[in-house]
Parts: sequence; C-alpha cells; structure tokens
Amino acid sequence: MAEVRVFPDADALGAALATELAARHDACAGAFLLGCPGGRSLRSTYAAMAGRGWDRLVVVMMDEYEGAPGDAHYSCTRFAREEIAEPLGVPDERVWLPADGYDERIDAAGGIDVFLLASGASDGHVAFLAPGSPREGRTATVAIAETTRRDNLATFPAFRSLDEVPLRGISVGLGTIAAARSLRLVLHGAGKRESARRLLSLDAFDPQWPASIVHEHDDAEILIDESALP
Repeated sequence: MAEVRVFPDADALGAALATELAARHDACAGAFLLGCPGGRSLRSTYAAMAGRGWDRLVVVMMDEYEGAPGDAHYSCTRFAREEIAEPLGVPDERVWLPADGYDERIDAAGGIDVFLLASGASDGHVAFLAPGSPREGRTATVAIAETTRRDNLATFPAFRSLDEVPLRGISVGLGTIAAARSLRLVLHGAGKRESARRLLSLDAFDPQWPASIVHEHDDAEILIDESALP
C-alpha cells in the first residue's frame, strides 16, 4: 500500500515534491527521466521546480489527444512546452511525447526514474486510462472514456461542451507507469475528495480505479493536501 503524506495546501505539497525531485535529479549520474501529466494537479509542483538546475531532466509526457494541434488549448504538447520545459529551461529534444515505440525509447534510456501521477476526479483515470484498462498495458492509442472527457471539461475550461473534447488519444499504459522506479501521486483541492476517499479506502490495485496502481508499487506515495482529505 502506498505511503500517504499530508500537506497544508497545494503550494506546500508542490514545494516538498519539487525538493525531492531536485535531490533525485542531482544524484542521478545520467539522464533523469520524469514521467509528467498535463492538467491541473501537478502545476504547483512544476512551478516550484522553476529556478533550479535541470540539466539532465528528460520530460516524459503521459498522453496526447489524437490529432491535437500543438498550440491547442488542450494540447499536452503545448502544456509541456509552456508550463514545464520553458520555465525549467529544458530544450525541445528532452521533451518526449507518446508515439509508436515509446516504451522501447524509455527502456533504451534506462527507464523512468519518477512517474508523477494525478487521479481523475470521477473515475480514477491516469493519463487516458479508463476503469478496466489492462494492468500490463503499454503505450497505445485508446478511446477516452466519457467520464474522463467530462473531467476534461473542468481541466480545460475553454471547451464549450463535451462534443468538443476529443474521443481518442495516445497514452502510456499501466504497465509503463508501474515500471518506473518511483511513483508520486498528487491530490489537492476539494474537487479531489472523492478520488482521495476511493484511493485511501484501497490497499491494493483495483482495475476499476486505475490510479490505485500506486498500491502495487514498492516505492509509491500519495501526496495530498488538507482540502482534499475525505
């Protein structure tokens, strides 16, 4: 079962996680591969990472919408560039987006050191992985569940309706995530209380709540702020 750490607010959580990541990066002899989601949950962490040296950081993004223009408001490519790479001084060649052969590329680089995760508020999705996604799944193009698409309406408020949210995307698999050396799942804000309640009620992986993959990993933590506590 994943260890749980509680923080007073999202900024305190982000600062603590950024400090841990910096220490791991600095102790790494080669490239430091960091699995990164887009969206709201890790923003305080990415912000706290700014101003530190990240000369060996490789940003490994979790997913991207099928056919998304690189400058679209919902594009993970845009998010990676504007909210992670540019503030941290990471060049384009060290920002990876999922594509054919993604798992092989990760493995060839030595594997992901830390995978940062968030949990979908309504269905526990991670990346685009809906309830029932295969435990050993690898990077693939998948249908995005309606529950996940509804969560995306809150994540990307420029969507005017569910009809504008893409139906498919390319996503890492649960097997890709579980192969990382460490997992850190972040929950903050009152909107994540139900997700936190579900995760904290489990002590093992439940395929109907994909974020619970953290409970099956030897080095996994759930970082939560007080407003998200159930």
